[in-house]
Parts: sequence; C-alpha cells; structure tokens
Amino acid sequence: MSESGSGSGLASEEKANSRQRLQVKVNDCKENQNITYVSLIPVQTAVLGKAPKVYLAPFSLSNCKLDQLKGAKALLENNSVLCKRYKKTEIKKTCRVLIPKMNVTSCKEESTLQKSSFDVHIEHNKPQHKSTSDMVILSGDMESSQDGDSDEETTPGSDDFPGLSPYERKRLRNISENANFFASLQLSESAARLREMIKKRQPPELKRKKPKKRENEIGCRRSMRLLKVDPSGVSLPATSTQPTLIADETVRKSPLLPPGPLEMTPENQDYNNELFKGFLQTWAGLSKTSSKNTEKRLSGIKSYKTNLNSMVITEDTVHKVTKGSISSMAVHPSETRTLVAAGAKSGQVGLWDLTQQPKEDGIYVFQPHSQPVSCLYFSRANPAHLLSLSYDGTLRCGDFSKGIFEEVYRNESSSCSSFDFLAEDASTLIVGHWDGNVALIDRRTPGTSYEKLTSSSLIKLRTVHVHPVHRQYFITAGLRDVHVYDARHLKPKGSQPLISLTEHTKSIASAYFSPLTGNRVVTTCADCNLRIFDSSCLSSQMPLLTTIRHNTITGRWLTRFQAVWDPKQEDCVIVGSMAYPRRVEIFHETGKRVHSFLGGECLVSVCSINAMHPTRYILAGGNSSGKIHVFMNKESC
Repeated sequence: MSESGSGSGLASEEKANSRQRLQVKVNDCKENQNITYVSLIPVQTAVLGKAPKVYLAPFSLSNCKLDQLKGAKALLENNSVLCKRYKKTEIKKTCRVLIPKMNVTSCKEESTLQKSSFDVHIEHNKPQHKSTSDMVILSGDMESSQDGDSDEETTPGSDDFPGLSPYERKRLRNISENANFFASLQLSESAARLREMIKKRQPPELKRKKPKKRENEIGCRRSMRLLKVDPSGVSLPATSTQPTLIADETVRKSPLLPPGPLEMTPENQDYNNELFKGFLQTWAGLSKTSSKNTEKRLSGIKSYKTNLNSMVITEDTVHKVTKGSISSMAVHPSETRTLVAAGAKSGQVGLWDLTQQPKEDGIYVFQPHSQPVSCLYFSRANPAHLLSLSYDGTLRCGDFSKGIFEEVYRNESSSCSSFDFLAEDASTLIVGHWDGNVALIDRRTPGTSYEKLTSSSLIKLRTVHVHPVHRQYFITAGLRDVHVYDARHLKPKGSQPLISLTEHTKSIASAYFSPLTGNRVVTTCADCNLRIFDSSCLSSQMPLLTTIRHNTITGRWLTRFQAVWDPKQEDCVIVGSMAYPRRVEIFHETGKRVHSFLGGECLVSVCSINAMHPTRYILAGGNSSGKIHVFMNKESC
C-alpha cells in the first residue's frame, strides 16, 4: 500500500505539473500578437497533403507509467520551444491549440483522460511562406507519412485512428465518400460546357421596327403664309424673292429696273440742291487724260518706293459711301480733283469728291442697278462717263454732263460678271457672263447697240481683260483655268483659246494684263498664291515666272481679293491682305514686297477691292461694309 500510495501521489503530482504547463502554454499563445485565436475545444482536422503528422495516444493518469509521463513531458517541452520560435518571427500566424475532452473519473481531483490529442495548427497569413511544416499534429507516436497519396490519410478506418471515437471515424468516412462522389459527377467540366453553350447561343440584337406612316395622319400645324395659301385656301402666286447662287455668292432676286435711260437722282442728296448742280458742272468740265503724260511719269523702283512712303491716310479720307459691301472700284484720272467711284453689292454706285468739304457734301449715291455691281470703269474717251456692269444683266453709262444713266447693254437671261473696252475710244466693248458666254458690243450703231454672243470653253467666267497694246487679244479667268482668246476668231459655239494656263489648283478670282506693255499677267487664286506669267509672246505658251504666297481666303462675308496692276508701274501689283494689323500690300513681279499701307486706327478692316490713280499717288480701297479708305501723298492732301 505504501508503494501504491507513493505511486498514486507521484501520479497526482505529475498530473498537476502537466496541467500547470499546459495552462502556461495556453497563456503564452494568448499573449502573442501574431496569433489570431486560441481554441480549447478539440477539433478534428484531416490533412490531405504531404505533411508530417504526430498523434497523441490516449492515456490514463491512474494507469500510466513513469516512462510514458517522461515521454509526454518531453513532447510538451518540444511544443513550447516551437511556439517560442514562432513568437520571434514578424510574420503573422494563426495558432490553434486543440485540447481534448477530459472525463472526470471521481468526485475528487482524480480524473482520467479518455482521449488526448493536442493539435497545434500554425498557419501563415502570407501565401508565399506556406510549407508542409506549417501544419503540425502532435501525437504520442512520431509518425510521418511520405506517401500522401495513400488512402489511409484521406479515408481513415477504425484501425488507423484507434484514439478517435466511432462518431469521429464515421464523420471522416462520410466526408471522404462525399468528396469521391462529387468528384465522380465532374461538375466543373459540366459547368465549363454550359458556359460555352451560353456564349454560343447569344440572342440576336433586336432591331427596332419603324412605325408605318399613316396616309391620313394629321401632321403638326403649319403657317398658311409658309404654305403660300391665303385664308380662303387659294394658293398664292410664286414670288421672286428666293435666293439664287451666282458666282459663289448668294444674291436675292429683285425686280429689274425698267429698260432705257434712268434719271441720275442721288439717294442721299436733294436733286434740286445747289451742291449737286455744281457737282454735275464740275464733271462736265473735266479734261481728258492722254497716255503721253502717263509715259512721262514712269519712274524707277527707288523713286517709286519713296513716293509710296509719302502716302498717308487720315480720318478725313475715310468714310462710308454705299449701303452694302463694295464689289468694284475706280479712281477718276483727273489731275486736279480727287474723285472715287464704288460699286456695291446692293446695286448702288457711290461717288466721293474728296476735294469737297465737309466730306459729307461730296458724297452722292445712286441706284442704277438692282443687283451687285461687279465691274466699274471711267471711259477713256470721255472722263465724264462712268460705265457700270451688274449681275442683273445690264450695262449702263452714267453721263454726268446730262445727268442720266444710259443703257448700253441688256441681257435678262444671263448674269454679267465683267467687261472691258476693246477699242481705245471705248466704242466697242466685250462683256463676260457667268455661264461662260462672251458678248461683243458695238456702240457706234444707231439706236440699240449691236451684240455678237459667242461661247467660250469655260464653265464659269469671272473676269475679262483686254491686252493694252494688241487689243484683239483678251484674257478670261474661269473656274480653274485662264484662257487667252483672239476676238477676230471667235465662233458662235466652241471657241478655242490660243493659250491656256492650267497651273492653278483651285478657283480663280481674276486675271489681268500689265497696264502698259501687256508683257505680264497676274492671277489671283483661292490656293493662296498670286502667280505672274510671261505674256510677251502670245503665239506660244506663257511660262510661269513667279509664285507669291499670299493669304486669299476671305471667307463668305468678305469680297474676294483681286490683285491688280499699278497703272503707273509696269511691274508692281496691288492686293488686299488678311494680316494684322490691317493693310494693303504692293508686290514686285519678282515676288518681293515693295510696300505695305498701314493706317493704324484709320484702317481696321480688310480692303478687298483696291484701285490706284493712273498718274497720281492716290490709292482707294473698299471693304465689305461700304466704307472707302483713301491713301494720298501729303501734297495732294
């Protein structure tokens, strides 16, 4: 009994020590920051990979031997060392200690452990640090399985786990059978096939059907005025106020003025005014300007630049003359008075006598046309005559000595674009039409003028200009080509040109011979280029001499640029500019810029149409609001 008593006392002491160590171990695990949770409930886990497993065999404190207690003590010490190692690492881990259920065998402190299985499961939170050593199961027998594919690990039997209860063994067996059953169903493969079938059987896109229009459907209410119906239901007659497109410009058709001469009645002045009567008497007394004086005034390029630098603009030489945009301009060749004429888009013709002060008293506006005035010239034979051509198909001569506008030419079926004098005495004229036809007019016939209408090879005809020396030749600017014709060989249909210039890539605005010899031709094209050709020999092709880069894109609301020659200088052309500050530029035939007319606050708009005095240094430019800007030398001012 003493031995048994001493043995039972030793067992009770060992039991108490074991419980104390276990309690310390659990407290250490709870204090660790990296441990997620600690569970004291026994949880049975099955490891399906190649991992070392250690099982604790059940033992009883009443029947245990000293050697078994020493083995358990060694296992607990090893387990505590393992936990300390994991506490030192910075990687977060999960520690789960599973303590088996303990059955109390007596009312006293004696108890017997029916099942004892310590399972310490440490998992790393980072997946890259996982290894087979992260899962450790402690058992009384240190067994490690090298073959993880054996059936004993996945489906344990009753002999494999003698320490488990029948319920635990049945539970593991059911889990294994269920896993095998679901694997045999091949659910993942079936799901993949279903996904492919769903992708292939996508429903077609539904197209919205348009509702059919009903024949008797009542629409929205519209104005009877827009329907051209009077209140009684009777349709109104068609009006002639619809816009028509003529030469890239929108012009509203207006009723033509009656044929025959029109009385010269100013719209801004009283007809019986003494100033207007004096204005007519001034025009009647104007003398002719001979070409000999023009030849004497020709100068070199240096003196020409000096005279251009002396030209200035002031507030007294800027004024609004016409109501609409200016489309044509002319400067009277008088040596004593400064007279400027402007043709407007509204069909008006404005005259401005700059020698009259105040300047409002020297401005007279007339209405000889119903549509834009495209071309304007003073007669070379009689400076008191001003000829104007309009889109309405009429050519009129304003005779200021008589105070009337005579009708020189009329063609209501076709719009006119440009004209020029065939004869030096202005007895014969050539008129170009927008549809490409050309009319030769002889004013010497009694009564009505004689007309000879021919057809050119152009689809559209914008400008016509006669050679200054060989007056039987004239040049035309069309849609894309420039042609030179001989007036003596024109045919009623299909007249062929002598020379054709095909270097242009876009529409052409104008083409003019040089003023004295006609040895040069300048063209203005919408491709932002001014081209100068050699026309000294009209029997052969006209070679291209110079291409001057210049912005000619004026847009819809500005009149198109037309580069013209300075009548005093054979080799210089004048053209408007889109550059800032606003200006009018002069270029030499070599392409060099000779001079730029800057007006400061007096010139703040684009002068599209410009004209130079034939003998004096006077330049007049018109803009798209009806305003005239005049540059003059200081002596003329």
